Amino acid sequence: MSEEQDVFKFNTGVIGYPLLFVLIIWIVFWFEIRFGFDFNYLGVNPRTFLGLRGIFLSPFIHADITHLWHNTLPLLILSSALFYFYQSNAWKVMLVGLLLTGVFTWLLGRPANHIGASGVIYMLFGFLFFKGIVAKHFRLIALSLIVVFIYGSMVMYVLPIDPKISWEGHLSGLVSGAGLAFFIKKGIAKPKLYTWQSETYDPEEDEFLKHFDEDGNFIENIPEDFPEVDITITYDYTDKSNNQKGYDKDSSL
Repeated sequence: MSEEQDVFKFNTGVIGYPLLFVLIIWIVFWFEIRFGFDFNYLGVNPRTFLGLRGIFLSPFIHADITHLWHNTLPLLILSSALFYFYQSNAWKVMLVGLLLTGVFTWLLGRPANHIGASGVIYMLFGFLFFKGIVAKHFRLIALSLIVVFIYGSMVMYVLPIDPKISWEGHLSGLVSGAGLAFFIKKGIAKPKLYTWQSETYDPEEDEFLKHFDEDGNFIENIPEDFPEVDITITYDYTDKSNNQKGYDKDSSL
């Protein structure tokens, strides 16, 4: 199995873990509706001691069904892409990214309860986009382009354009994901190196470059270099006079 097949390998976690994330946030929302609870107070409340609990709890809490639905599909799609293309680093990105997003929101946010999984979604978006560019692998670059094509419009919501939206959480997630993209280097698919990019590459032994002379002119037929061979010539001399006498003697019988 090639190195690329080892990196890009489908397993049940690629779908299973994202479905689990989505299932948990829906169960929490159902629990609130079914039993009349309101968990909004468990969100990130910036620069307060109790607000620190929201760093881990806020991604599972949503204000209403519209808020929940808008976060469901992006969370499912982006986390699935993370667990497929970056399997060896997926959990590291999810956990560290969630922590950093919550901490930055706690430091930068307005005095309010910041809830929802949108910060994690922006973190995933930032990581998948920037990591593909940094890694320079054609599949990861393609993923970056797909992500920005589908969800590129989200970037406008890192600005304070709507007082009801936690743009601080969005910005914190995007910065966290981008930072992880530049920080994490191990376990990432490497771009394919061509022969001329190898450390052992010798231009003088390149069969293609041999078709060019010192002035850069193309030579269609390369003259063959025959190996030098030492040739030794040995001469054998025959005494003709002795042969003639012998012939005359025999002929006289």
